[in-house]
Amino acid sequence: MTKYIGAHVSASGGVGNAILNAEAIGANAFALFTRNQRSWVSKPLPQLEIDGFKALLADRGFRPEMVLPHDSYLINLGSPDEETLQKSRAAFFDEMYRAQQLGLTMLNFHPGSHLNRISEEECLDQIAREINLALSKAEGVTAVIENTAGQGTNLGWRFEHIARIIEGVDDKSRVGVCIDTCHTLAAGYDLTTEMGYQFTMDEFERIVGFKYLRAMHLNDSKKGTGSHVDRHEVLGEGAMGKEFFSRLMHDPRFDDMPIILETPDPMRWADEIKWLRSL
Repeated sequence: MTKYIGAHVSASGGVGNAILNAEAIGANAFALFTRNQRSWVSKPLPQLEIDGFKALLADRGFRPEMVLPHDSYLINLGSPDEETLQKSRAAFFDEMYRAQQLGLTMLNFHPGSHLNRISEEECLDQIAREINLALSKAEGVTAVIENTAGQGTNLGWRFEHIARIIEGVDDKSRVGVCIDTCHTLAAGYDLTTEMGYQFTMDEFERIVGFKYLRAMHLNDSKKGTGSHVDRHEVLGEGAMGKEFFSRLMHDPRFDDMPIILETPDPMRWADEIKWLRSL
């Protein structure tokens, strides 16, 4: 079994550049945006760019299932506002379709926010319905829900939220989870001790199930347990403690999936990856 480690790299100038940027930091996995994450509508991917991406991915030895595209931060599948929901629905499908076009197997996304206008349950059930809609139109791509820090009215910070969304998804084979370590700590799950680590993993297994785990965002946190503040820190320099990363690297439950850094200093990614492998 192997640990596949990389970072969320830039795709500026074309999606193929993300492959070269990942290679440059010694990664064997990576994440990217397949479109401008700050706009609702983006130009379609040219066929030439799609073909080039697939060829380069194979040439540089990256497995498609170790690439984790991330959707736009504008998208809110749980929005109580009809106009925002319509835009989110269209953009989410576009993101799924782009992943499909590039031969990738997953799309990572933040579940959504209720904005204090509908109940948590209504919001979670709506997110599940939107996932069903997108999965019915796109092929071969798994919708991967990322847990959140619980800032503002964002849902997905409790494992129970994620379990409820999964429960509402018709095709369970095409829904998965990405655990973000900074978000997990910020949400109140203590990962800083051996006991806290084991308890958190047991809770995830009991409530969601490791069978749904598809990926991980590996970040240290500027803020402590239960802060509900999403501030990533360089590995080993935040509230998590270095022992945590050693525990994780030795945990076989995180083998054979993309482990993606979103730490704040891209200049240190190569060293962080090297350090993780040394553990």
